[in-house]
Amino acid sequence: MSKTILITGGAGFIGSELVRQISCLKDRVIVIDKLTYSGDLARLKSVKNKITFYKLDITDNKRLRALFDKVRPDYVIHCAAETHVDRSITDNTPFIKTNIMGTQNLIDASREFKVKKFLHVSTDEVYGEHACGYFKETDQVQPRNPYAVTKAAGDLLVQAAVKTYGFPAMIVRPCNCYGSWQYPEKLIPVVISKILSGQKAPVYGQGKQIREWLYVEDCARGIQKIFQKGIIGGIYNIGSGFEQPNIKTVLAILKLLGKNKDSVAFVKDRPGHDFRYSVDFNCLKFLGWKPLISFEDGLRRTVAWYIQNQKWVKQKNKIRR
Repeated sequence: MSKTILITGGAGFIGSELVRQISCLKDRVIVIDKLTYSGDLARLKSVKNKITFYKLDITDNKRLRALFDKVRPDYVIHCAAETHVDRSITDNTPFIKTNIMGTQNLIDASREFKVKKFLHVSTDEVYGEHACGYFKETDQVQPRNPYAVTKAAGDLLVQAAVKTYGFPAMIVRPCNCYGSWQYPEKLIPVVISKILSGQKAPVYGQGKQIREWLYVEDCARGIQKIFQKGIIGGIYNIGSGFEQPNIKTVLAILKLLGKNKDSVAFVKDRPGHDFRYSVDFNCLKFLGWKPLISFEDGLRRTVAWYIQNQKWVKQKNKIRR
């Protein structure tokens, strides 16, 4: 008998990739998304006949409960979130509402309707920064910007529900993801879209911040593996093992686009900019997962996608809240 899987934020970047992968299974897939500036049903066009979509804000507790009552999900994968650090620095209110209050609403609804498994998609940014070594799931969270604080708060709410009520939940913390369909406010799509529009690539500070990069398809596979084989109450990092300074990433993009370092524009650094993130993902390896797409291959695929989809990028660049 097929089960009902509810995916929040399913029209977002990571959420839509997860939906595209899961929709190939025999389970009934319910997708909800508020469709903010970064959400887009175009990401789900290829699977629209395999899913059921509802436009819904997870902070609207009344409508959320009504939907749970209607679809009776067996499982919930919670991807919905406000995600961009720069926006959280300018105005953290939407982040507090969605990432904290919205997460609690989902926990409450899932408990009320006896969801069998709940997976909360978090971020490696909750750990703070690490000059060397790798963050393990047992490390204390030390978020350093408003976005990361709200994601850490969501994690703690999930953990509290597990300990207090025996809530059947798990947490995943991916490193920096990239790939097709990513809204052009993150580093890689920003650089690509700027260059394609004849502008220079903006780089914070001197571009020495170090990030670990994971192709979005690999991230979605990792989420599925944790959902299938992870232990209740567990926390799982999703990493790639590949990290490098942002300036190297930018220069690699420029090379693929036939440009050189003259196309870089160094700009004032972000306030409280974390220097380095990198995660230990051995717990996920033990479940039988490993990344399949190298950074070189993933970046080449990503650049090619943005070249082929410049109309979508231009439309997104015009959107404001």
